[in-house]
Amino acid sequence: FSSFRFDIYRKVPKDLTQPTYTGAIISVCCCFFILFLFLSELTGFIATEIVNELYVDDPDKDSGGKIEVNLNISLPNLHCELVGLDIQDEMGRHEVGHIDNSMKISLNNGDGCRFEGHFSINKVPGNFHVSTHSATAQPQNPDMTHIIHKLSFGDKLQVQNIHGAFNALGGADKLSSNPLASHDYILKIVPTVYEDMNGKQRYSYQYTVANKEYVAYSHTGRIIPAIWFRYDLSPITVKYTERRQPLYRFITSICAIIGGTFTVAGILDSCIFTASEAWKKIQLGKMQ
Repeated sequence: FSSFRFDIYRKVPKDLTQPTYTGAIISVCCCFFILFLFLSELTGFIATEIVNELYVDDPDKDSGGKIEVNLNISLPNLHCELVGLDIQDEMGRHEVGHIDNSMKISLNNGDGCRFEGHFSINKVPGNFHVSTHSATAQPQNPDMTHIIHKLSFGDKLQVQNIHGAFNALGGADKLSSNPLASHDYILKIVPTVYEDMNGKQRYSYQYTVANKEYVAYSHTGRIIPAIWFRYDLSPITVKYTERRQPLYRFITSICAIIGGTFTVAGILDSCIFTASEAWKKIQLGKMQ
C-alpha cells in the first residue's frame, strides 16, 4: 500500500512528450486569453453592483411620520413681500405663510423673487403651494410665471449607478405661460432606501409628476393664481443595495476560466496535431 496511489494527476515522462510549433502558438494565445479573462473577472470582483428590490413598507419609521422637503423656485415677476408658502394635508394641518427655514432673494432689481425653503410634510396626502395668500395686501394681477430649480424629498443620494427621479421637476420652465394661470403639479412620491456596503441606510424619495394650468377665480371674481404641489405617497418602497461579488464565486470563475481554456486549447491542439500527422502519412504514401 502506498499513498502514491491517490495521485490522480499522473506525470508523463518528459522524454515521451513531443513539443510542436503549433502547440507553442496555441499555448501563448491560451495564456493571453486566460490573462484577459482573469483581469475582466478581477475588475468585476473589485467593483460593486447595485441590486434593487420592491416591497410594501414604510422604511423610515424613525422619522416621526415626516418627510423633509427642499424647494427652490424663482418667480421673476413677483415681489418677495408677496410670495409665501402654504402647507395643508388630510391630518388637519393648515399653515399660511410658512417661514421657518426659508429664504427669499430679490431678483430683477426687486421685481422678482427666488424662494428657497426647507420644511417637512406629514406622510399623508396633502399639498403645499407658493402663492400670495399670506400677503397683507393682495396684488391686482399677480404673475405666477416661474422656474423650478429644485424640488426633492428626503436625503440627497449621490450615487453614480442610480438614475432615479429624485428631482423630476428640476429645470421646469413656465416663464412663457399665462401670467394669471395657476399651476397644478400632481406628485406621486415613492419611498427609496439606499444601503451601502457597511449596511448604512439612507432614506430618500423619488416622485413622478403630472401638471396642468388653469385660471382660478375667487368668490369675488378676482383671479388668484398659485403654484400647487399636490402629493400622495406610494405604498411601494424601492430599495437599492450595494453588493460585491463573493470570494467563492470569484474563485469558481477563475477555475472555470483556466480549466475551460486549457481543455478547449488541448482539444484544438490535438485535432491540429492529428490532422498534421495524417497529412504527413498521406504525403509519404503510408495511408491507403
